[in-house]
Amino acid sequence: MRLEPDCVPLIVPRSRSASYAKAASTAMTIRTRKFLGAILLLVLATVWALLGMALAQMPWIAESGWRQAIYYVVVGMGWVLPAMPIVSWMQRPDRAKSSS
Repeated sequence: MRLEPDCVPLIVPRSRSASYAKAASTAMTIRTRKFLGAILLLVLATVWALLGMALAQMPWIAESGWRQAIYYVVVGMGWVLPAMPIVSWMQRPDRAKSSS
């Protein structure tokens, strides 16, 4: 038996608007992102400072004043690089709500 194209059962997908509306309602707002981002930045700064202090005690850094100065400048400014993606995520605007 040969099936004609009109005889193929049609499977209609569920409406996307229902699933999109649910996803939009559960999307994270900028206020929530800023709250979580502030916590992440505090954790990052604390862990970065503790690791920086621990590594500063290594003999090859501790025995030279020049190496200590360079190390503290690099480590002191280095936390900015991992913080940049967190801050840009925090500042992302909210999604526009659909009117339908």
